[in-house]
Amino acid sequence: MKLLSRQSHAAPGITGVARVSRRSDTLLGRVGRGDIVVIDEPDIDRATADALVKAQVAGVVNAAPSISGRYPNLGPEILVAAGIPLLDQVGEKVFVRLRDGAKVRLDEDTLYHGDEEVASGVALTAESVADLMIEAKSGMSAQLEAFAANAIEYMKRERTLLLDGVGIPELATDMHGKQVLIVTGSADTDAELKQLKRFISDYRPVLIGVDSGADALIARGYQPDVIVGNPERIEDETLRSRAEVVIPAHTDGHAPGLERLQDLGIGAVTFPASGTSEDLALLLADAHGASLMVTVGMHASLTELLDRGRGSSASTFLVRMRVSEKVVEAPAVAKLYRPKVSWWVVLILVVAALVAIAVAIYYSDVSGTYADLARQGWDNFVNWVKGLF
Repeated sequence: MKLLSRQSHAAPGITGVARVSRRSDTLLGRVGRGDIVVIDEPDIDRATADALVKAQVAGVVNAAPSISGRYPNLGPEILVAAGIPLLDQVGEKVFVRLRDGAKVRLDEDTLYHGDEEVASGVALTAESVADLMIEAKSGMSAQLEAFAANAIEYMKRERTLLLDGVGIPELATDMHGKQVLIVTGSADTDAELKQLKRFISDYRPVLIGVDSGADALIARGYQPDVIVGNPERIEDETLRSRAEVVIPAHTDGHAPGLERLQDLGIGAVTFPASGTSEDLALLLADAHGASLMVTVGMHASLTELLDRGRGSSASTFLVRMRVSEKVVEAPAVAKLYRPKVSWWVVLILVVAALVAIAVAIYYSDVSGTYADLARQGWDNFVNWVKGLF
């Protein structure tokens, strides 16, 4: 049983099971509530932080600087804002002193295994993260140069996909001329879906779930039409929801997660490309004739792009340029959208007005006159109809 407790006696701090790996991407699939994650991750990005918050880990211990100063990465800010303690720069010796699965205790700037101190570093706070982010902005120029070079390289490698749509798979889901909602998993996804409730109800857009964004749709009571992403990152119930499944594949044809779908008896199509799942979802919707694409949980500001890493940021930048005339982010739609007036609301107002007029006539002195006029009008109408035959 995993433990998450504040010790009030001899051992202060937070206790939990240590999940130890130098690479966070190999660790995320096996962390859970109450775990204390030990990684070696310079510049923790938003995607990693979102995954750790979703897993409800008790704390994060980083051997490397969580904010190195190269650029203002977003991960540490997300972790600290979620109330997850972040112990920074403890050094690589922690991987020698600590094994995966050990019970550990994190107390401010020190990590213990039993009574033994196994690592110490800098406990980041909201204030220290804010200061480090300000300093990191000075390192953006070098990152921008690297980003530009990588964008050119990606354009050369994927120009037929970006310009001509070569390699985009066919789908049974009809998107032509329709609005499409593309949902990816992030800390903002649930709140943005809630804001778009009336929009979804009024327009019934095609729903595309990207990785854990498909789970977010199911959690909100929606049925995704298409799922794009690695099945290893998606719940079984979601994969069985009768949505079309598109798996991003490497350019050599290997599709991570395909074996899981085969075990579940679910069919899928592959999409060989080097972009992110979000990028492929945008290309899919555009190629299949979507009139408008509303993105949920996806943000493409300069800081967000740099935070993704050079490879994925270049693909996102170029794909966004490719489909820019059709894309709008959920917060903008929530601010600008005005719900339609339902026909039944109009009907109720008309009936209420007629009832009010009838009551007023009935109790007025001229009610008899209006009744005679109504009868005369009805007789004239009946005679006119008879004259037609």
